[in-house]
Amino acid sequence: MTTPRVRFARSGDVDVAYQVLGDGDIDLVWVEGAWTHREVAWELPAYRRFCEHLGGFSRLILFDKRGMGMSDRVPGATTLETRMDDIRAVMDAVGSERAALMGESEGGPLSILFAAAHPERTRALILQGAEVREKKGPDWPWGEATDDEQEAYFVGFAERWGQASERWIRALAPSVTPEPWMVDWLSRSMINSATPSAAEAFMRMAHEIDVREIAKTVRVPTLILHASEDRVCHVENARWLARNIPEATYIELPGGDHLAYFDPDRILSEIRAFLTGERDAAVPETALVTLLFIDLVASTQRAAALGDRQWADVLVRFHASVRREVAAFHGREIDAVGDGFLLTFDGPARAIRCARSIAEEVQRLGLSMRAGVHVGELGFVDGKPVGIAVHIGARIGGLAGPGEILVSSTVRDLVAGSGLSFVDRGVHALKGIPDPWPVFAVA
Repeated sequence: MTTPRVRFARSGDVDVAYQVLGDGDIDLVWVEGAWTHREVAWELPAYRRFCEHLGGFSRLILFDKRGMGMSDRVPGATTLETRMDDIRAVMDAVGSERAALMGESEGGPLSILFAAAHPERTRALILQGAEVREKKGPDWPWGEATDDEQEAYFVGFAERWGQASERWIRALAPSVTPEPWMVDWLSRSMINSATPSAAEAFMRMAHEIDVREIAKTVRVPTLILHASEDRVCHVENARWLARNIPEATYIELPGGDHLAYFDPDRILSEIRAFLTGERDAAVPETALVTLLFIDLVASTQRAAALGDRQWADVLVRFHASVRREVAAFHGREIDAVGDGFLLTFDGPARAIRCARSIAEEVQRLGLSMRAGVHVGELGFVDGKPVGIAVHIGARIGGLAGPGEILVSSTVRDLVAGSGLSFVDRGVHALKGIPDPWPVFAVA
């Protein structure tokens, strides 16, 4: 899926950037955490898939808070009251009379205040990894930092802003193995969401928020989801909310992911059940797609010749080149491990042309790649792609030599009239596949 169009709602004298995904009967406004950028966020495959699933049973409304991302930048921090005005402005712009609000992390207090102040516009409230109070003290030991700790953190903050690390990924989502491209994405997300001074002002404002009294006045159906080992927002925040929001439903999840979209299956199921009464997946479990497998040739030898540091730099450039070309050909990244990618497209001709373009980019980096293309059904189990089509495509890609793009007979048969030509590479027995497959090379 391509990035949903970014539009703008007028809130006072400020433009607020927003996107809409899906056309379900329920409007769901996602009030995200500390920093966002509407287009950079969409570059993360896990985030994109999470939104697509939410948009499968709702009309999902995403926005950048004022002063952040693609919304107008404003000096200093902004009050929660003003940010509530922005939510109403976005809802008005999309014609939403009442919506469910999903508050994540720092977005939790804003969502709680909106639900309490505007029950006539709030259909339901979902709190995921939500904060109650950031400031840590004798009466709230479950905050993130004391006043002194926060002041120490802001020493040298401007120089550090936009420089994420693997440690950040491990804190936000310990269920995943940090990859260089993840760290790069997080760094770009930070630097594009706010300037250092704006980020510091926002953090200082968030540090002072305390919604303990407000939470007790919420009178809309509420679902609270929180990971038991959350390293960013202590689980006692959620347990307190569960005790103090009348008739709230509390589900404590295993693991430590603060961000929901890296391990989303249980969370998506609970959200859908809460909003619709149904737990079945709203998005089909399988779909017919064109699969493109690419990986570098002789990468181990090249890595040994360059050394770890220089090879890591090459891989970052390789990943960036692949993602740039995939976006240009309207493809989708499903998985990326080391020097290999699994990509999908809505047609085989587009996948082949994308593979050719990537091969040219790779050549400029002094590397060589091989590719395999197949058309078949793709499914997911625990967020991982599964199905015989995955094995066929991977095996065909494994047969390719340096610079080769091999395709299955299914692909060859579907691109008639495209101008593409092929060379017969014979029939091959593919490991783990019952029947032999005719294989062709793109000429």
